[in-house]
Amino acid sequence: MNTPFHLILGSSSPRRKMLLEGTGLPFVTASIDGVNENHLPKGIDPIEIPQHLAYAKSLAYSKPLKEKELLITADTLVFSALPPDKSLPSVILGKPQSQDEAFQMLRNLSGNWHKVITGVFLRSAEAHKIACGFSDITKVLFSRLEKEEIQYYIEHYKPYDKAGAYGVQEWIGYIGIERIEGSFYNVMGFPVQKFWATLKQLNAVSFL
Repeated sequence: MNTPFHLILGSSSPRRKMLLEGTGLPFVTASIDGVNENHLPKGIDPIEIPQHLAYAKSLAYSKPLKEKELLITADTLVFSALPPDKSLPSVILGKPQSQDEAFQMLRNLSGNWHKVITGVFLRSAEAHKIACGFSDITKVLFSRLEKEEIQYYIEHYKPYDKAGAYGVQEWIGYIGIERIEGSFYNVMGFPVQKFWATLKQLNAVSFL
């Protein structure tokens, strides 16, 4: 199995790195800075925000892409809680900036359904003319969490680098997540199956 491209994962997320490693494809990582996640187009549909931010990260990559390089960027947001009235907006939960904010996010998720949306963008050098993006949506139901459970998780796992203030693969996921509809790996931050399907559509994977 191989790919004609030199893959670059534009992310410092250890979870995205681990998930991409699971595909068996060789790649390198690169940090991308300078994206203002609060600067969004006026009137943008909230569901489109993760893909918009993935695209913005791609454009913020500091080096010109060389021949055969394929840059992969992604952004994950949590939308909580799913309102019974579909006309009402969901609340967007990014990465918590403090212990109190993390606590409030998890209190919001407790006993409720929420959506996790990851946007992904792929971009190559001009010669290959690859520039495409996609999103994946997963619904997650938390059981009701006790105050002490939330405090224990925050104190011991410090989820300040995670959208929605939790990691599905951590203690809080084991004891608190009641049901998942959609990709588990999308909740971790990278929809591997959709990514792989996109690579196949681009003829970017070969078993020859």
